[in-house]
Amino acid sequence: MTGKTHLIAGVTMASTIAHYTNYEPLALIISGAVGSLLPDICHGGSKIGRRFPLLSTIINTLFGHRTFTHSLLFLFIIAFVMNRFVPVEALTVGLLAGMISHLILDAFTRRGIRFFYPLKLTVRFPLTIKTGSAIENLIFTGLTIIFFYFLIHIVWVY
Repeated sequence: MTGKTHLIAGVTMASTIAHYTNYEPLALIISGAVGSLLPDICHGGSKIGRRFPLLSTIINTLFGHRTFTHSLLFLFIIAFVMNRFVPVEALTVGLLAGMISHLILDAFTRRGIRFFYPLKLTVRFPLTIKTGSAIENLIFTGLTIIFFYFLIHIVWVY
């Protein structure tokens, strides 16, 4: 999936959570955006990989693409670190929601993800979507509509 689709999925998931909880919406949405891009730190050409090229190169050299940073293990480590060092629960929830949305979307690609890393098992959905395809654009459009729906409800309530 492209960065824009990951980003809209992360903020859509975060805004949905904000709508149904008492967490600070802005904290959720911003951290959801960051979380939606974080798993691709292992890819130098990604939005976050270009922002942090040295870190991206190190992670890619150690683990490769769509392995460790696209795994349940990485989610647990990030959750542990966030719970331990970040006192704002909404930031943790948003970050993890964004990351989970990223993993779900990448599991829809032919390459899939190594969700159970370090096991060499690739997880992908039976129906796959080509990155940049019309189907991905349709998903992007649908997620954008859902995001604005929840954003309007969040703003209306606040």
